Amino acid sequence: MRTVLGVWRWRHNPLRRATDRHEAWLALVALLLMVCVAPVAAWRAGAATDAVLLDAVRAQRLHRHLVPGVVVSRARPAGFAGDPEAGATAVTSTVVARWKTPDGSTRTGTVPTGSAPRTPGSRIAVWTDDRGAPAVRPMDAPTAHTHAVLAGLGALLLTAGGVEAGRRLLLRGMVRRRHERLDRAWASVGPDWGRAGTGC
Repeated sequence: MRTVLGVWRWRHNPLRRATDRHEAWLALVALLLMVCVAPVAAWRAGAATDAVLLDAVRAQRLHRHLVPGVVVSRARPAGFAGDPEAGATAVTSTVVARWKTPDGSTRTGTVPTGSAPRTPGSRIAVWTDDRGAPAVRPMDAPTAHTHAVLAGLGALLLTAGGVEAGRRLLLRGMVRRRHERLDRAWASVGPDWGRAGTGC
């Protein structure tokens, strides 16, 4: 932005070079891409992620069920259990529990119970899949929306960073070519610089 404003202020200056104008146009195009394209890319990435995650939420709600269970014994502590799908980041304890499967048989397995320890004989709720196997808690819609916002923000930053990286790469090439032209011009007059009778 400073490049664009600087060239605009000095547009009638006789010392302004053509490369200054090219750099200003490059900066203006990069700015327009950041302002116009990056938000669109962020919105599209966020919307696509939100749609996919909401489909996953619906599928998980359809195929995961909360069934009553009974604690058989305590299991070894699970420590920090961060469930990326459910958004749970609490310290949990696990127990060996028994519950009924959809076909009526009894199943026993290790399941998380949250932060509160449970004693044998306590009643708990167990998340299971369609076959009655233990499953993690289904993702909820607010968690899906949060992930979608983060995906959109990531796309915004990646797009803006890509535009800026492209601008810097092109600018480096322009500066290199300008220096090469200066070197050639200096080489043509350099040997005669300061000699008597050369007109310098």
